[in-house]
Amino acid sequence: MNRCFLIAVCLLLSFSAVSQNNTASPYSFGGIGLIKFRGTVDLESMGGMSVFSDSIHTNVMNPATYANLRYTNYSVGGQFNSTNLEEDGNKEKTQITSLDYVIIGVPMGKFGASFGLYPYSAVGYDLENTTDTQLNRFTGTGGLTKVYLGLGYNLFDGFNVGVEAQYNFGNIRNQGLFNDTGIQFGTQEVNRSDISGLNFVLGAHYIKAINEKLELQASLTYTPSSDLTVSNFREIATVLVTETGGIGGAEITEVSVQDSEIQFPSRLSFGAGVGEKNKWFVGGEYISQGTGVLNNRSFDLPNITYQDATKIRLGGFYVPKYNSLTSYWSRVTYRAGVRFEDTGIVVAGEGINEFGMSFGLGFPVGRRISNINLGVELGRRGTTDFQLVQENFVNVFISLSLNDKWFIKRKYD
Repeated sequence: MNRCFLIAVCLLLSFSAVSQNNTASPYSFGGIGLIKFRGTVDLESMGGMSVFSDSIHTNVMNPATYANLRYTNYSVGGQFNSTNLEEDGNKEKTQITSLDYVIIGVPMGKFGASFGLYPYSAVGYDLENTTDTQLNRFTGTGGLTKVYLGLGYNLFDGFNVGVEAQYNFGNIRNQGLFNDTGIQFGTQEVNRSDISGLNFVLGAHYIKAINEKLELQASLTYTPSSDLTVSNFREIATVLVTETGGIGGAEITEVSVQDSEIQFPSRLSFGAGVGEKNKWFVGGEYISQGTGVLNNRSFDLPNITYQDATKIRLGGFYVPKYNSLTSYWSRVTYRAGVRFEDTGIVVAGEGINEFGMSFGLGFPVGRRISNINLGVELGRRGTTDFQLVQENFVNVFISLSLNDKWFIKRKYD
């Protein structure tokens, strides 16, 4: 009964995740939006470094790690984001609370499986360019959500392989307002794209004992590029723009637009780390993503282009004494990490980079195999140089990770 109730709650929460607006970044303008998901809270607290795998956490960044699970794992996570945006001396603050993921991982002997849902990318911007003679305003909302099903298999001692199917769905709404001084009416264009399609992830993971205490872990994943189907809708309206920038009565015309495709970028990641089991671990990861295939879908802005992205993530954890009987804080997991990212977005010839520094705590619950994870990340995206926008942000993460044994044979009737 408890299992069925928990699954029902997870499914209910997942519907909330689909409709959220998860960003207020001007850099979410083009392509599929700003890529938001970097793994579960335990991974995000280590800079997003996803090399490490154990038996009680579902590492959704590499399907091969599902074969390491020894307990059925339910995980729900969310975050609070506070961002200060600065441009040419002007400052603005935004705050967003969102559900990040709903995940279930199931061990099956040499196999392991996982399925779940998480918002993958987000669009949420409000850009305005005003001169003495013209007003141009661009706004956008939406993003992509992923539903996935993955399977990992232990090929031989310490070496796992895995494959995952991910179904992407969502919609992105872009709106542009154009108005010239001296002309009574302006033009408003609204574009909506309903996006859907499959992509696949291949993974490998290796654990090797170096000596009696230390072990090596290595990870490799590859996501081939794939095409997503885009169903397009467009309407153009003649509107009355007030002196304060508001919009009056509109005469709306629907425009026929052909459906199209958008290319989902490829992704390659590899990394390695070393640690002592149930004690500590440090590792690093390099990621290359083919975001150069993206474009400004609705409005052609000549100063915004895309290039392939690269990311470096470093992190680790420390547990003073995982089986301590006298000190609860000795059983807490302490995590930290940093990340350096070239987002692949180029504005006016300037690449937009992102930096994050994170810290986290994993609190054991019950028999130690369940836990509550808390994390915080301090970061920066963009720059104030060249009249661009710099975002200084704080992300606060929280997740509940519950573990249980399924498929246990009864010894007594």
